[in-house]
Amino acid sequence: MKKERKLIIAGNWKMHKTVAEALDLVRDLKIDLANIKEVDIVICPPFTALSEVSKHVLASNIRLGAQNMSEHNFGAYTGEIAAGDVEGISVRYVILGHSERRQYQKETDELISKKAHAAHAASIKPIVCVGEILAEREAGETEKVLDRQVRGSLAGLTKQQVEETIIAYEPVWAIGTGKTATAAQAQAAHLFIRQLVGTMHDETVARRVRIQYGGSVKPSNARELMGLPDVDGALVGGASLEARSFADIIKNSI
Repeated sequence: MKKERKLIIAGNWKMHKTVAEALDLVRDLKIDLANIKEVDIVICPPFTALSEVSKHVLASNIRLGAQNMSEHNFGAYTGEIAAGDVEGISVRYVILGHSERRQYQKETDELISKKAHAAHAASIKPIVCVGEILAEREAGETEKVLDRQVRGSLAGLTKQQVEETIIAYEPVWAIGTGKTATAAQAQAAHLFIRQLVGTMHDETVARRVRIQYGGSVKPSNARELMGLPDVDGALVGGASLEARSFADIIKNSI
C-alpha cells in the first residue's frame, strides 16, 4: 500500500500484562514482525514492564512507548514519571491526552500541551490523542471539539515539533466498544485535523504530520482504514494484547 507518509502503528497495552507476560508478547512480536520495514511499530507496555521490555526490543524494528508522563522534569510529585526517567530506558514515544486520562484524571488540553513540550525537550515523540464523545458526535460538534483539543494540546509547539508529533484521532464512542467509525467518518475527521494544522502552521507541516486512527481497530478493518488518504496509522488497544492480532493489523496495513 503506497502512502504519502510512513504508517505508524502503536499498541497501547493499558493496565495489562505482568512483566513476564509482556516479555512473552514481545518475543512473539519480534518473530512475527521481524521483516516489516514499511511501518513504524511501537508498543506501549505498563510502566512496570518498560525497563525489561526495553532490553528485548533494542536490536529489533520495534520501538518503545510510554502510556503517559509528567509535565515536570523532577521534584516533589509523588507517583509521577518524568520524561528523563523513561528516555533513559530507550522510550521514544509517549501517549498523551488519551480519552481515559481526560475522563478519569481530568486532564486538560493545557496540561497535555505542557507534557508535549516536556516530551519534545527529551527527544520523545508525543502521540497526542483527540476525539469526541458520542453525545458530541450526535450533536454535530465533532469539528468544534477537535478544533479545541488540537489547538490546545499543540499550543506553543514549533513547526518542527508539530511535524514530529503524532496526532491520534480516537472517537471516544469507538474505544473498546466494538464500534468503529465508518471510513467516511474517519477520513473526514483526519482531513479536518490536517487542514487545521495547516491553518495553525503551514501546508508543509500539515502534509508531514502523521495522524493515527484509534477505536476498535482490528485485523478485519485495518486495510480499509489504513488505505484512507489522511490516515497514517493506528493506535490499537485490545487487539494489541495478542501477538497474532497485532501482527495481522500491521501486515494487513501494508
